[in-house]
Amino acid sequence: MKATRLHLITWSLTVLLAAPATLAGQNAAPASNDADVIALKQQLAEQQKQIDMLKLALEDQKRLIERVTGSTPLQPGMAATAGTQGNQDFTLPSKKLGQVASATPVIPAAPAAPAVVPPSILNPPPQAPSGNAANPCEAVPDGQAPAFFRLGSTCLVPVGFMDATLVWRDKNANSQIGSNFGSVPYNNTVNGKLSEFRFSPQNSRIGFRFDGDWKGTHFIGYNEFDFLGTSGSNAITVTNGAFVPRLRLYWVDVRKDKLEFLAGQSWSMLTPNRRGISALPGDLFYSQVMDVNYMAGLTWTRQPGMRVLYHPSNTVTFGFSAENPDQYIGGSAGGSTIVLPTAFSSLSGTQLDAANINLGVPTVHPDFIAKIAFDPTSRFHGEVAGIERTFRIINPNNLALGQTSTKAGGGVQVGLNGEIFKGFRLISTNYWSDGGGRYLFGQAPDAAVTAQGNLSLIHSGGTVDGFEATYGKWLIFGYYGGIYVGRDTIIDTNGAKVGYGYVGSANSQNKAIQEATFGFNETFWRNPRYGAINLIGQYEYLTRDPWYIATGAPKNTHDNTIYFDIRYTLPGSMPPF
Repeated sequence: MKATRLHLITWSLTVLLAAPATLAGQNAAPASNDADVIALKQQLAEQQKQIDMLKLALEDQKRLIERVTGSTPLQPGMAATAGTQGNQDFTLPSKKLGQVASATPVIPAAPAAPAVVPPSILNPPPQAPSGNAANPCEAVPDGQAPAFFRLGSTCLVPVGFMDATLVWRDKNANSQIGSNFGSVPYNNTVNGKLSEFRFSPQNSRIGFRFDGDWKGTHFIGYNEFDFLGTSGSNAITVTNGAFVPRLRLYWVDVRKDKLEFLAGQSWSMLTPNRRGISALPGDLFYSQVMDVNYMAGLTWTRQPGMRVLYHPSNTVTFGFSAENPDQYIGGSAGGSTIVLPTAFSSLSGTQLDAANINLGVPTVHPDFIAKIAFDPTSRFHGEVAGIERTFRIINPNNLALGQTSTKAGGGVQVGLNGEIFKGFRLISTNYWSDGGGRYLFGQAPDAAVTAQGNLSLIHSGGTVDGFEATYGKWLIFGYYGGIYVGRDTIIDTNGAKVGYGYVGSANSQNKAIQEATFGFNETFWRNPRYGAINLIGQYEYLTRDPWYIATGAPKNTHDNTIYFDIRYTLPGSMPPF
């Protein structure tokens, strides 16, 4: 049908093209008068208009046929190489410089030709973006430079910043750029009379986040490193600042409708949130301070585990997690260890973790944490969390008897975060536990051991209270943090006192650790394409009080710390999901 129509148009055009010559021959004789000449010119002009209109109609028909059949003539800038796909012909556009990569297939599939040309093909409707509209990573990005990369059907965003940190302390606490809260030197010691000053890039971070949607399921993968790991070189301050990377976070989260599942290394679910029970760093509260060990009294750790969340509504979230357990008796990050009875001193480092072994302590089951969060508005967040832990040891002096001691402990954490007026927030998070000291940055041991070989859980608690205020490019913050470690006096078989906080104990066994701090964070420059530069400052005043004070010994100790930091943050953001 199309070929017949094309032949008819071609024949008509041929006849009309021949008409001027015929008419010219008929009028070759001398004209009788001027009126005949004028009439002939008018006829020729009318015929020329008809010829032009037929030419335009012929071109329209050609374009229509080419559109339906899928064949396209070679255009300038296109390669002459052609091939076939299915029953349709296609040509391959030549690549230019800068076109060596594409998010679309190299050879697009040709559309199938309909048997009858529908009327809508003459005025086709606007084409929607290709891909699943529910997954922004498959949609056409807005603008010239989207703030994310595409990897398959996922969006990938770099995560990180570069820090140049200055830290000064009036005591040589030997804790690098993070404060070991429980081991501030006393004034009557060598380090208590010396100060420290250093620069460090170790708080810099690098990582990635990828997001995607698959059949209505949203998934997030998150990875983050810093450079606060233990270096294998002894010359990092002499000839080579070879700071090694340290894994902070490495998890994947999947959510469909009201259910959510996370697995990997993340912030513990006992860490206070700013919003919901999200594991993303921006949705957590671990303060705005530059101290890489955050605040005394904050409940937190980063460890492997799994969690399940249920979202009955947009304002309430329930969570349950199983996380890495540990039978901890002190010795980490400046926290003091317990003193074991003489007959059970071998438990340290074999069945009880004195911060000198890795993944070698036996455990009964994971630490179980349950949490409920309320977010009635964007200005308020409230949460309640509980943790259950179980400890078990066996008497190593008589294995044949199989004498074991098992104790279950736990704790409760309550947090509030509210915007009292625009740009000003009050924050409070509080924790009390029986055998949960490990979650206070290891400043309190979980348990002691009696002379009969039984476990005795130690009470401990912490709080962080403060404010955060934003004004223009400035963020101002101030917090108070405190830790309390309970006394657990045990009488050994020889009559000596052991345990924690007993009369005669070392002044490293702290009763209370307190911190007051304030600071600022100014966004000096920011551009969505190039990142941001921030200036950050913090002052920290830290005190610790021991349970026992020997005659003539200092009643307590304190230090003053100043941080100053210049930070460049990488650009990048996710499309809306």
